[in-house]
Amino acid sequence: MTRLSTTFAAPRPALVCFITAGDGDTAANLDALVEAGADVIELGMPFTDPMADGPAIQSANLRSLGAGTTTADVLHYATEFRVRHPNVPLVLMGYANPMVRRGPEWFAEAAAAAGVDGVICVDIPPEEDDALGPALRAKGIAPIRLATPTTDAARLPHVLAGSQGFLYYVSVAGITGKQQAQIASIEANVARIKQATDIPVAVGFGVRTPEQAADIARVADGVVVGSALVEICAEYGANAPAKLKELTAALAHAVHTARQD
Repeated sequence: MTRLSTTFAAPRPALVCFITAGDGDTAANLDALVEAGADVIELGMPFTDPMADGPAIQSANLRSLGAGTTTADVLHYATEFRVRHPNVPLVLMGYANPMVRRGPEWFAEAAAAAGVDGVICVDIPPEEDDALGPALRAKGIAPIRLATPTTDAARLPHVLAGSQGFLYYVSVAGITGKQQAQIASIEANVARIKQATDIPVAVGFGVRTPEQAADIARVADGVVVGSALVEICAEYGANAPAKLKELTAALAHAVHTARQD
């Protein structure tokens, strides 16, 4: 059993929380998420052209890069996180250039040494899995794929092939942020995906409130929250950990108890 499989085997949906590395006090912000009940952490690797992300995460990338954050820094945050939180799954999320520029084997080895459990690379499609997937799997790191509302029956098997850890279902076509899909659409698409795979399905993009998170948790294996947390990092700076705890605790309660009523 891996940390990811153990987490998703729990008899309740999982809360997956995202922040950008290097945007504020990363260690304190990560600790706040875990202490408030986040089950899985996604740590964003800052990149100059985050094409799938909306204004909040784009701005976080620019703040982080402006502060001088490097790939080495991201891996350092991951290494220290693993020491403090030995059982909490940690996923790196980002774009291909920082991951493969020194070779996929180098990145996979460094990520494994840092205690990373999974990697989401937004801009490497399944057809180009050889660019990173084999290197990750060889080191026991789950390549986590994305599916969207436009991932049809012909496309879905290609997305699922080689995917591990969980499948990230992007509930809206477009960028991260304030868009929110109708729960009926999410339910139908999650059901369709789960007919084709045993991999857990976590739903994200546009999830901002405990009420939205609870609705999704009733039909999915996990709920991903990112922009709402990143906005707290931007607004509160050094005081972000307390505010992150407040929202994350409310989200965690909503997700973990969603199926009890």
